[in-house]
Amino acid sequence: MITVNPLEVDGMIFTAIRVELPKTNLLMISNDIGYIMCAALDVDIFNENEKLRKRNVIAGRAVGVRTIEELLHAPLEKVTDASKEYGWEPGMTGKEALLNIS
Repeated sequence: MITVNPLEVDGMIFTAIRVELPKTNLLMISNDIGYIMCAALDVDIFNENEKLRKRNVIAGRAVGVRTIEELLHAPLEKVTDASKEYGWEPGMTGKEALLNIS
């Protein structure tokens, strides 16, 4: 099942997406600038692949989260190089990162 809902974070609206997969969930929160996600996807590919790096994808990932609420409050384990222009860094919470792109 795929669930897509609006999510309000300190007065700013984002889109929360949950994809139920076998034995795990894919979780994402996004707006038109960037997104955070769980570790079910790979951030490194956007930093390591030259073609993808040119896209300047703003993304970060958290590990060990099971809900959208946990994703908001978990520290980001990795962020793309392009996200650093918005002040993103590993260790900041998903909420902090999202507010930097709102």
